[in-house]
Amino acid sequence: MSDDLAWETLAAETAYSCPGFDVVHEDVRLPDGSETDFDFLREGDSVVILPFTGDGDVVVIEEWRQAVHRLNRGLPAGSMEGYDDEPAAAVDRELREETGYEADSVSHLYTAEPANGYADSVFHYFVAEGCEPSAEQDLDFNESIRVETTAFDELVESVRSGDLRDGRSAVGVMYYALFER
Repeated sequence: MSDDLAWETLAAETAYSCPGFDVVHEDVRLPDGSETDFDFLREGDSVVILPFTGDGDVVVIEEWRQAVHRLNRGLPAGSMEGYDDEPAAAVDRELREETGYEADSVSHLYTAEPANGYADSVFHYFVAEGCEPSAEQDLDFNESIRVETTAFDELVESVRSGDLRDGRSAVGVMYYALFER
């Protein structure tokens, strides 16, 4: 089915590539027939995990974020890899690698396109329940992560107060608080 608002891609090339994302340049034709160009960030799919321990606390991470030059508190998250056949597989891997925790069960919560005006990023949110520390962290070369647990209500309050500033984490916490609790 064609949409009369759709743009036609005439040509595309990767203008810049680095670990984690690409910048893509496209030549496009707009619905009125005019031609222009458009650049966007290609990041692909990621998972964001809201992991609950058996006691009902949430496993959170603290990680240095160089782009904003500060420590970031948030939920475990990471990119899907080529061998992840579905987002749930990436959840198990990312939770174990970043936190050393493993879950009894994992269920899909929400899927979002957080910045679809300039990026193709897709965040698949999952709730992981019955999380227990059962593995060692296996961090990527560019990760430095501290793991802790907190009460869910304290996490919600940290979003409300602005202490939790990581957008992808805030969306997951707020979605769960509004629709699933």
